[in-house]
Amino acid sequence: MKKAYIGAGIMNQNGIFQDNAVLLIKDAHIEAVTDGGHIPEGYEQVNVKGKYITPGLIDVHTHLGVHEEGIGPQGADFNETSQAVTPAVRALDGIHPLEEGFELARRSGVTTVQILPGSANVIGGEMVIVKTSGSVVDEMVLQSPSGMKAAFGENPKRIHSNKSSGPVTRMGNAALFREAMIKAQNYRDKCKKDPKAPRDLGMEQLVSLLENRIPLRAHAHRADDIATVVRLAEEFDLRYTIEHCTEGHLIADFLARHQVTASVGPTMSTKSKAELSNKSWKTLSALDEHGVDYCITTDHPVVGIDHLLTSAMMAHKEGLSEAKALSSITAFAARHLGMEETKGSLEKTKDADFVIWSHHPFDVKSLVEQTFIEGRQVYSRDV
Repeated sequence: MKKAYIGAGIMNQNGIFQDNAVLLIKDAHIEAVTDGGHIPEGYEQVNVKGKYITPGLIDVHTHLGVHEEGIGPQGADFNETSQAVTPAVRALDGIHPLEEGFELARRSGVTTVQILPGSANVIGGEMVIVKTSGSVVDEMVLQSPSGMKAAFGENPKRIHSNKSSGPVTRMGNAALFREAMIKAQNYRDKCKKDPKAPRDLGMEQLVSLLENRIPLRAHAHRADDIATVVRLAEEFDLRYTIEHCTEGHLIADFLARHQVTASVGPTMSTKSKAELSNKSWKTLSALDEHGVDYCITTDHPVVGIDHLLTSAMMAHKEGLSEAKALSSITAFAARHLGMEETKGSLEKTKDADFVIWSHHPFDVKSLVEQTFIEGRQVYSRDV
């Protein structure tokens, strides 16, 4: 299948639109973006003059399919609260790909998401990156596992404070994390000495973290909790990202010095707890000014995934450049996931994940007309 989408404003790898350009698609990949000159023979021509084309949007931090919308506890499969440390848990095993959040994502131009366990536990389990189209989750997977979830601050101590195992304080959060990592180090050493030692799935998955095969992705809102994540990650020499980073603007220089990568959001949510009292749209601009790698998340369903673009629009309104605001849900998000070689921009050989918009995406009148994943149409407003 070869198609040439002719005459659109096409977003380049820097988040800037190239007018009257042509997007060439061959099967599941991008062949080229041209300036509208010669179109190679054999391409079916599709007139999209006056439209805009962006890469498929990417949300790096969601609970799609593990926290289903509209059905209450029956659809709440995102927090395994039986213990405070559950590294054996895998989000993959709880995803319902037919829940309506995935259709909402496709209608909103979102083609790739990372799905995480919730933030009830100090260590919550493995996460996975998937395409937003499919009926069997195993056929949607792009990377599994894509990280190990951890959470610091108010959530774990609130959820587990009435249990004998705790934690009940921020000190307890950090102590439980350290204990788990030391157990994983000991387990790794034991298995090296005795290859026939009994298996422990949770420890195996933490060893993947220790050996940098996957990153730690740590929920942290408050500045002191962010600093705790950095301290622990450096103590155990872990790759890591800060998830939420709500008070990142208060310590942006610290984050820059430690080369932190952050996903920011959901900034459109309310200040529902004390940790969010300093939530601000200025966080993104502050991180940008200090050279900190960032992207935007909705934390769906905390904020609906249909507001991923709205979040980028708000960031632009509050000072982030248009190009960087768009990149924060495309190219920067792909980099956050380690998928910049295949996702996040419309460049030769990358996956043909793209969205056709009726107007400029930041125009309030703009609608998603069509969404494509790997060259296949997965949403059309006319259908």
